[in-house]
Amino acid sequence: MRRANKATFAGSAFALYEVLLGLFIFAIGIIALGRAVNNCMNASALSTDDARVREILANRMVEIETTPGQPDKAKESKIDTGFGIVKLVQKAAPQEMKEEDGTQLTGIIRVTLTANWTRGGAGQSKAIAFYVYRL
Repeated sequence: MRRANKATFAGSAFALYEVLLGLFIFAIGIIALGRAVNNCMNASALSTDDARVREILANRMVEIETTPGQPDKAKESKIDTGFGIVKLVQKAAPQEMKEEDGTQLTGIIRVTLTANWTRGGAGQSKAIAFYVYRL
């Protein structure tokens, strides 16, 4: 009878180790899945921020292109997006260009728009440069 009890005890101890090993593997899988979901959430938030800033830059670019007269040489504005403040910096400078035959082109202005914002304590920035023609 004693031998049967030892064999039963050894078999149940082995089963316990199998269960603990299975739980350990399951816990590692859950932790990895949690990290993957967290990375997806961060990527989604960064993509949303990027899209929002691109829209701000595109709107300001269209505003400059359609407004008659010279664009401001330097201008700063702060835009509240509801998810944080985006600082928009505009710089404009005359661009010296020449035709292939050497003729000087006048009235071309290079405008640079830079958006600065903070995401998770780190500074982010996106810029766009374009030309406008004004006489």
